[in-house]
This record gives sequence, structure tokens and C-alpha cells, in this order.
Amino acid sequence: MTLRQTSSLRASRFSHAGFFLLVLLLTAANLRAPITAVGPVLENIRHAFGLSAAAAGLFNFIPLIMFAALAPVAAVLGNRFGLERSLWTALLLITLGSVARWLNSEAALWFGTFTLSAGIAAANVLLPPLIKRDFTQHTAKYIGLYAATMSLTASLASGVAVPLAALSPADWRLSLGVWAVPGMVALLAWLPLLRSRAAAPAHSAAAVSPRGHSPWRSAIGWQVSLFMALQSLAFYTLIDWFTPYAQAAGYSQAEAGWLLFLYQAIAILANLGCMVALKRLRDARLTAFVASAAIFCGVLGLLLLPRLAALWLTVAGLGAGASLVLCLSLFNMRARDHRQASQLSGMAQCVGYALAALGPLFFGILHEHSGDWTLPLTLLAVLSFIQMVLAPLAGSARQME
Repeated sequence: MTLRQTSSLRASRFSHAGFFLLVLLLTAANLRAPITAVGPVLENIRHAFGLSAAAAGLFNFIPLIMFAALAPVAAVLGNRFGLERSLWTALLLITLGSVARWLNSEAALWFGTFTLSAGIAAANVLLPPLIKRDFTQHTAKYIGLYAATMSLTASLASGVAVPLAALSPADWRLSLGVWAVPGMVALLAWLPLLRSRAAAPAHSAAAVSPRGHSPWRSAIGWQVSLFMALQSLAFYTLIDWFTPYAQAAGYSQAEAGWLLFLYQAIAILANLGCMVALKRLRDARLTAFVASAAIFCGVLGLLLLPRLAALWLTVAGLGAGASLVLCLSLFNMRARDHRQASQLSGMAQCVGYALAALGPLFFGILHEHSGDWTLPLTLLAVLSFIQMVLAPLAGSARQME
């Protein structure tokens, strides 16, 4: 190979890696924002259609339960039809769902919510194995930036929802429908990758390692899945219930809102910090333990000294952000090839989001029956402690057979 050919090959690889990263971040921008945009304008939606509080609560429950239900299906479809085509289809569902929610119809609102939730469920599962297949050397970097972008746009969607609703007579429909725009941009950005994959030699698609064991029959699969389940449960429970808890502890609603924003902002910084740590350490046991211990200390602090909520949410946010990146990275670190990574991703997200959907529900039931916040927060602290014990097993460098 000549010097010119070598330079051209390196430039091509760099260009492909840079373009893939752009497409990855555009995709990540669509994976939480259409969901988090709903909360701030939920009362507007209730008044528009006369929904009960229970019915309105389904807008938070439906996405998480669909993430769980469709995760194994997405893994199977991704391995059968190809990761690129499956991801493009997932983005199409997200975009169509956002467009449907622009329509002034309750049926369209529910249809759009189910449709975009299905698309997000599939994309959640399929992005990590795609990174493992094509960019193994950049796994930690790409996962960290992907998680940070997802978290950042989720916070942005929450922040701009009310101002957008006030801009035009479309009200909440503008707040929700506007997220079809980044979906359309991501769909167009994916087209060159679809064409390049279709033009690849036929033997490259088959050039994978022998089929490994199913993660559902593997101790490693359950370790990673339970680790994701426990960290997801703690995160979504705090997101859903911190504001009423803080108000009961003497904070105003505005103060509680800013504290919750701090929690999510710190988590974004932790996404990037964990990315750096994982690039340096192949064995993630210490990172997993420290992140889990931070969540445990944060929850325990909220239980014992609620007046220092800013400190405890900062600590818990560091643990939550690091745990998310770690979970996404473990799908690749504990699997031998991208097909097995897809199966592990499907299993872990099925188990993880099922518990994440049920966690806030049972937290609320415990609060209602006990009459205060001591029992539910104690249980949450116990579950966070179990995550801390499980962390060294989930973060081990061993791979599935």
C-alpha cells in the first residue's frame, strides 16, 4: 500500500468516525426530549381533553413500560434486519409520533405517545451494539457523549415546554410537536450510512463471531440487568417524587424545581466524567461501586437531613449520571460481539425499565399508606445499597460465553 493510499484510508476512517458521531448525537437528541416535554404542559393537556389525574399519569408510565416490553423484540429485529435499517425505522416512528401529537385530537395524542415510545424503545436497545460493532475503540467516548446529549436535550425540552406553549394558540401542541424537527434532521443524516452499509461486501455482514449464549441464561446477563434496574428505579423515583417530598420538608415549589434541575445538570456532568474514567479502566468494578455508593449516600442524606437537599442531590446526581453511562457501556463490555451486545441490551432494558416504571408507583403507594416519606425513602435507600453490593459483579471485566 502506498503512502498516499494509507493517508487516504486514515482520512476516510476519521471522516466516517466523525460523521457517525454526529449522527449518533442527532439520534440521542430524540430519545428523551419528546417524553420530558410532556410534564410541564400536562395540566394544559388535561384541561384540553378533560383527562383525569390517573389518565394523565399514563403519559409518564406508557414510555417506560413500552421500553421494557419492546426491548427484547428490538434486539431480535435489529439482528435480523440490520442495525442501521432498524434504527432508521425507530427514528421514523419517533418523528411520526411527534407529528401526530401536533394534531388537536385526543386519539392522535395517545397514538403519537405510543408510536414515539415504541421508536425510542428500539433505539435505546440498538445504539450500543452498533457502537460496539463499528467503533469498539471509541465505545466509552461515544457512549458518554450519547448519554450526555440525551440528558441535555431532555432537560432542554422540560425547560422550553411552557415558554413554547405561550408563543401561539397551538399551546401544548407546539411544545410537543416541535420535537418532530430534530427527528426529521436525524432521519436525513442517517441516509448516507444506510447507503454505505447496503454497498458493503456481503461477507462483512456475516463476519461475526459464533453465536454466544443467551444473556437470559447467563449470570452476567442478570447482574447487568439488575444493576440497570436498580439505578433506573432510583433515578425515575426521585424525578417523579422529589418535588412533593421537598415541599413537605419546607421548600417552595420553585425551590424544589431548581433542586431537581441541579440533580439533572449534575448527572450530565457525571456522564462525561464517567466517559473519561471508562476510557482509562477496562475493569469497571470500582467505577460501578463508587457511582452506586453516591446514589445510596444521596438517598440516605435526603432521608436523614432534608435541609441539605442540594448537597444530597448533587451526590446522587453524580452517581446517577455515572451509572447510566456505565450501564450502556456494560452492554458492550460484557458481550463478545455486537449481536450478543444487542441481546444483552434488550434484556437489561426490559428488566431495567419494567422496574423503573413500577418503582415510582409503589413509592407513591407506600407514601399514601404510611402518611409520610420515611418508609418509601428507607426502601429506596435499601435498594440503592443492594445496587452498591451488586456493582462489583456487574462491573467485572468478564464476558459472557
